[in-house]
Amino acid sequence: MGGYLIYLAIIIIIPIWAQMKVKSAYTKYSKIPTSAGMSGAEVARRILDANGLSNVAVRETQGVLSDHYNPLNKTVFLSSSNYHQHSVAGAAVAAHEVGHAIQDKEGYAALRFRHALVPVVNITSKFAWIFIMIGILVTAMPNFLLIGIILMAAGVVFQIVTLPVEFNASSRAMDQIVSLGLISNAEERDARKVLSAAAMTYVAAAAVAVLELVRLILIFTNITRND
Repeated sequence: MGGYLIYLAIIIIIPIWAQMKVKSAYTKYSKIPTSAGMSGAEVARRILDANGLSNVAVRETQGVLSDHYNPLNKTVFLSSSNYHQHSVAGAAVAAHEVGHAIQDKEGYAALRFRHALVPVVNITSKFAWIFIMIGILVTAMPNFLLIGIILMAAGVVFQIVTLPVEFNASSRAMDQIVSLGLISNAEERDARKVLSAAAMTYVAAAAVAVLELVRLILIFTNITRND
């Protein structure tokens, strides 16, 4: 029981820590203006045009840190604060999302694989826990737990594949805003801090997913061993 409580604390604390880290970094650097005086929308547009992506639109979206790139309609969506404000955080986040647009243009393999997994994960995530709960509650039917584990594994693969996609987008973002002179040398370190903090949320999500999958595999192994 004690071990389970420790495990439960870990999978709760890791995501909370990651969210606190990114919110702290974002709040701090969203108050620091860039020397170039460009809004996130202007930064995104500048990088897109410099990379031959004039067909990709930049739109404002509601929410906080709701920024994302939609490959279906070729649009970079920036949350209101990043879209309008002239901050280091806004420039970094905008450049990161454009990094995904550049990945899409170049056919980045990890991004393509993640996109291919989306419809699969949308289905498996709906049924995984149904099979898992039946398999755990009805120990005479361990195959249900195994099916649930297999379904859940698809989501874990998605989380793991997301890591190189996000890290690569951040790397591209830094290359672009530095080479195009959108931030100064002094601001480069601050921009990296914002992107590094954001990346930790994906690392935390992947870590929790892997830990939960391992826990379920151990439960399945224990049930089948006792049969």
